[in-house]
Amino acid sequence: MVRAQAISLSLAVAPFGVTFGIAASDAGLAVWQASAFSALVFTGSAQFAAVEIIGDGGSAVSAIVAGLLLNVRSLAFGVVMAPSLPSSRWRRALWSQLMIDETTAVGSAQTDHAARRYGYIVTGVAVFVTWNVSTVLGAGVLGTAGDVVTRFGFDATIPAAFLALLWPRLAARDQGRAALVGAVVALALVPVTPPGVPIIAATVGVAVGWRARPGSRAS
Repeated sequence: MVRAQAISLSLAVAPFGVTFGIAASDAGLAVWQASAFSALVFTGSAQFAAVEIIGDGGSAVSAIVAGLLLNVRSLAFGVVMAPSLPSSRWRRALWSQLMIDETTAVGSAQTDHAARRYGYIVTGVAVFVTWNVSTVLGAGVLGTAGDVVTRFGFDATIPAAFLALLWPRLAARDQGRAALVGAVVALALVPVTPPGVPIIAATVGVAVGWRARPGSRAS
């Protein structure tokens, strides 16, 4: 099951890796720069925000700040996965490179620490390899493809993959309520706030879900 999920997610991110490669090429980055970006940063939302800012003439500082805002959620991912990734500091630092939505979703869905660690690492390696190969394809081969992404609906693959991962968890009333509140907050803020702020603000849904859990209120 874990391997199947890892393969499915790696296939789902491939079109977005291609899209990033194209966006990086449009922003003036060379193929090696786009490739290094994916290998060293490896977090799609921050990469897209950065190349968009750079392409519009923004500064590196602006690109870095936008990336940090968009990935504050990784702190929560680390808290969730840390108990299942006990090891030396250098190995934890290595594993942290794989700390993305997909790896955390698959890892945290497992029932024990060994399975959570296995799901996290297998998914991370699969997605990392696919993301980097597809980045090179986008930047080096399809850099002038223009509207190929939207024409073939590649931009819908990641949301569909996340929905498939989250759907089983929404059956629980407290988690469903948390997801609904987070979604409403994020959608309301997207038109009026900078990138990253809606994601951070949507975490209020977690507090709502926690308060709704049995035993969470003081008697």
